Amino acid sequence: MPPLPRQHRRGQHLLRRPIPDTLLRLRIDFTKTIHADTYGGLRLALVHSDRGEIDSVALSFVDHGTFHRRDEAHNTRVNTKQYGTFSTYHRPGRPPWEGAVTTGLRDAIEQYTAVWFPGAWAASPPSRPACRTAHPAPARPSARASGRAR
Repeated sequence: MPPLPRQHRRGQHLLRRPIPDTLLRLRIDFTKTIHADTYGGLRLALVHSDRGEIDSVALSFVDHGTFHRRDEAHNTRVNTKQYGTFSTYHRPGRPPWEGAVTTGLRDAIEQYTAVWFPGAWAASPPSRPACRTAHPAPARPSARASGRAR
Protein backbone atom coordinates (compact mmCIF):
# COMPACT_ATOMS: atom_id res chain seq x y z
CA MET A 1 0.00 0.00 0.00
CA PRO A 2 1.41 3.36 -0.85
CA PRO A 3 1.54 5.89 1.97
CA LEU A 4 -1.53 8.08 2.01
CA PRO A 5 -1.92 11.54 3.51
CA ARG A 6 -4.91 10.24 5.51
CA GLN A 7 -2.80 8.29 8.02
CA HIS A 8 -1.17 9.11 11.31
CA ARG A 9 0.44 7.42 14.30
CA ARG A 10 -1.07 7.47 17.73
CA GLY A 11 1.22 5.79 20.25
CA GLN A 12 1.90 2.24 19.04
CA HIS A 13 -0.94 2.39 16.50
CA LEU A 14 -1.00 3.35 12.86
CA LEU A 15 -4.41 4.75 11.95
CA ARG A 16 -5.41 5.08 8.33
CA ARG A 17 -8.52 6.43 6.67
CA PRO A 18 -8.32 4.87 3.20
CA ILE A 19 -11.50 6.57 1.97
CA PRO A 20 -11.95 10.26 2.83
CA ASP A 21 -15.08 11.49 4.62
CA THR A 22 -15.94 8.11 6.10
CA LEU A 23 -16.37 7.06 9.71
CA LEU A 24 -14.27 3.91 9.20
CA ARG A 25 -10.57 3.72 9.97
CA LEU A 26 -8.03 0.94 9.75
CA ARG A 27 -5.82 0.52 12.82
CA ILE A 28 -2.62 -1.51 12.59
CA ASP A 29 -0.73 -2.71 15.68
CA PHE A 30 2.05 -5.21 16.32
CA THR A 31 0.86 -8.38 18.06
CA LYS A 32 2.74 -9.34 21.20
CA THR A 33 3.99 -12.82 21.98
CA ILE A 34 4.30 -14.50 25.38
CA HIS A 35 7.85 -13.12 25.55
CA ALA A 36 8.47 -9.57 26.78
CA ASP A 37 9.16 -6.96 24.09
CA THR A 38 8.74 -9.53 21.28
CA TYR A 39 6.26 -9.23 18.42
CA GLY A 40 4.91 -12.00 16.21
CA GLY A 41 2.70 -10.28 13.66
CA LEU A 42 0.29 -7.48 12.88
CA ARG A 43 -3.25 -6.94 14.11
CA LEU A 44 -5.60 -5.10 11.76
CA ALA A 45 -8.74 -3.61 13.25
CA LEU A 46 -11.62 -1.84 11.56
CA VAL A 47 -12.66 1.04 13.83
CA HIS A 48 -15.86 3.06 13.48
CA SER A 49 -15.70 6.60 14.91
CA ASP A 50 -18.98 6.16 16.84
CA ARG A 51 -19.25 2.40 17.43
CA GLY A 52 -15.62 1.50 18.11
CA GLU A 53 -13.96 -1.65 16.84
CA ILE A 54 -16.11 -3.58 14.36
CA ASP A 55 -13.78 -6.29 13.09
CA SER A 56 -10.18 -7.44 13.48
CA VAL A 57 -7.73 -10.01 12.17
CA ALA A 58 -4.25 -11.10 13.27
CA LEU A 59 -1.58 -11.68 10.62
CA SER A 60 1.30 -13.85 11.79
CA PHE A 61 4.83 -13.16 10.55
CA VAL A 62 5.39 -16.94 10.35
CA ASP A 63 2.27 -17.54 8.23
CA HIS A 64 3.27 -14.81 5.78
CA GLY A 65 6.99 -15.67 5.57
CA THR A 66 8.05 -12.26 6.84
CA PHE A 67 11.26 -13.42 8.52
CA HIS A 68 11.75 -16.74 6.72
CA ARG A 69 14.83 -15.59 4.77
CA ARG A 70 16.41 -13.98 7.86
CA ASP A 71 15.74 -17.03 10.03
CA GLU A 72 17.22 -19.40 7.46
CA ALA A 73 20.33 -17.24 7.09
CA HIS A 74 20.83 -17.22 10.88
CA ASN A 75 19.88 -20.91 11.32
CA THR A 76 17.12 -19.92 13.75
CA ARG A 77 15.29 -23.02 14.94
CA VAL A 78 11.53 -23.34 14.69
CA ASN A 79 9.63 -22.97 17.99
CA THR A 80 12.22 -20.69 19.52
CA LYS A 81 11.60 -17.15 20.79
CA GLN A 82 13.46 -15.63 17.84
CA TYR A 83 11.79 -17.63 15.03
CA GLY A 84 9.42 -15.50 12.94
CA THR A 85 9.46 -12.63 15.44
CA PHE A 86 11.33 -9.46 16.25
CA SER A 87 12.08 -7.84 19.56
CA THR A 88 12.77 -4.31 20.68
CA TYR A 89 16.39 -5.31 21.34
CA HIS A 90 18.36 -4.68 18.16
CA ARG A 91 21.57 -3.23 16.77
CA PRO A 92 21.87 0.54 17.16
CA GLY A 93 20.88 2.42 14.03
CA ARG A 94 18.91 -0.52 12.63
CA PRO A 95 15.16 -1.11 12.81
CA PRO A 96 14.06 -4.01 15.01
CA TRP A 97 12.37 -5.67 12.02
CA GLU A 98 15.56 -5.71 9.93
CA GLY A 99 15.44 -8.54 7.40
CA ALA A 100 11.66 -8.53 7.05
CA VAL A 101 10.16 -9.35 3.66
CA THR A 102 6.74 -7.73 3.74
CA THR A 103 5.27 -8.88 0.42
CA GLY A 104 3.04 -11.54 2.03
CA LEU A 105 1.81 -9.15 4.72
CA ARG A 106 1.15 -6.43 2.18
CA ASP A 107 -0.96 -8.77 0.06
CA ALA A 108 -2.93 -9.93 3.11
CA ILE A 109 -3.56 -6.34 4.24
CA GLU A 110 -4.78 -5.38 0.78
CA GLN A 111 -7.12 -8.41 0.68
CA TYR A 112 -8.56 -7.57 4.10
CA THR A 113 -9.05 -3.90 3.35
CA ALA A 114 -10.60 -4.58 -0.05
CA VAL A 115 -13.62 -5.96 1.80
CA TRP A 116 -14.14 -2.83 3.91
CA PHE A 117 -12.69 -0.18 1.60
CA PRO A 118 -13.36 -1.36 -1.98
CA GLY A 119 -11.29 0.47 -4.55
CA ALA A 120 -9.20 2.36 -1.99
CA TRP A 121 -5.93 0.94 -3.34
CA ALA A 122 -6.92 0.35 -6.94
CA ALA A 123 -3.92 2.39 -8.08
CA SER A 124 -1.50 0.47 -5.85
CA PRO A 125 1.61 -0.70 -7.70
CA PRO A 126 2.02 -4.48 -8.03
CA SER A 127 4.01 -6.27 -5.36
CA ARG A 128 7.66 -6.64 -6.20
CA PRO A 129 9.61 -9.80 -5.46
CA ALA A 130 11.97 -9.45 -2.54
CA CYS A 131 15.63 -9.06 -3.36
CA ARG A 132 18.70 -8.43 -1.25
CA THR A 133 20.34 -5.70 -3.30
CA ALA A 134 19.63 -3.71 -6.40
CA HIS A 135 22.14 -4.01 -9.20
CA PRO A 136 22.28 -1.04 -11.54
CA ALA A 137 22.17 -1.86 -15.22
CA PRO A 138 25.18 -0.77 -17.22
CA ALA A 139 24.69 2.40 -19.24
CA ARG A 140 23.91 1.90 -22.89
CA PRO A 141 26.58 3.20 -25.25
CA SER A 142 25.57 6.47 -26.83
CA ALA A 143 24.74 6.37 -30.53
CA ARG A 144 27.20 8.30 -32.62
CA ALA A 145 25.76 10.82 -35.03
CA SER A 146 28.37 10.23 -37.70
CA GLY A 147 27.85 8.72 -41.11
CA ARG A 148 24.97 8.83 -43.50
CA ALA A 149 21.37 8.66 -42.48
CA ARG A 150 19.45 5.86 -44.16
